[in-house]
Amino acid sequence: MTYKSHSVETLGFLCKHAVNRGEVGWSFVSDSVQAHDYIMQTPLGKKLREKGLCFVRRMTDASVEVENEAEKGKIYNSWQQSWMSDDPAEAQKAAEAQGLTVEWEEDPKNGRIMKTKYYKSAFEYVPSLDRNLMVTSIADDGEWFDNWPGIMDVPQEERPLEMFFGDDEPFTLEEKQLWTDAYDKFGVPLPWKEGDVAVFDNMLFAHGRPGINLLPGEKRELGVVLGKFYELQEHRDDKWAEDNQMWASPI
Repeated sequence: MTYKSHSVETLGFLCKHAVNRGEVGWSFVSDSVQAHDYIMQTPLGKKLREKGLCFVRRMTDASVEVENEAEKGKIYNSWQQSWMSDDPAEAQKAAEAQGLTVEWEEDPKNGRIMKTKYYKSAFEYVPSLDRNLMVTSIADDGEWFDNWPGIMDVPQEERPLEMFFGDDEPFTLEEKQLWTDAYDKFGVPLPWKEGDVAVFDNMLFAHGRPGINLLPGEKRELGVVLGKFYELQEHRDDKWAEDNQMWASPI
């Protein structure tokens, strides 16, 4: 959750049910060190370091009645659910306590939309490595919903998540693709079997999976355990590995 001021040190997954059909249902983890070193040799890496990021979230209004199932599919999360309050003032106070700026948008059809912004570095200082590391990806952008039934039909500017550079400059599609490719290039699969357990450092590895279409009778179920929470510190100006003359580019 890089759009917040805190994260977890480790993540654990336990496979209860797995799909026995090729690569269907596999998860993937990517080496964040190699992905960082790769992207920092590109213009995108330099822009991320210079400008930082802006995370935008749009939360719907749970008090508005949804007319049909198609419209229900376009709902990701409401501000009432996110902040556990039906009072806009209380919800805004809770969001601001986490460092978010809040805007309210009145929509004739969808009610009161809560829009938050969070500005931060794309990097985090990792004490175990004594260096800065890229800890963000486009998983917090609207493209994450490209295969999500319902939300995939919502315009980009109305989707629940969106990312910009820290000066509010939009990303190009080419930049988003390069960012995705950097993680894909250094990813390894987790081909689940029932009973498998995977535990990894949340700063050193990114994780994700492709979309899954289960056939009749198939099950895929993973349990998730969150490690210790801690406050993100962002990067340190004196801990850029690429500024070290001994550093070797992976490209």
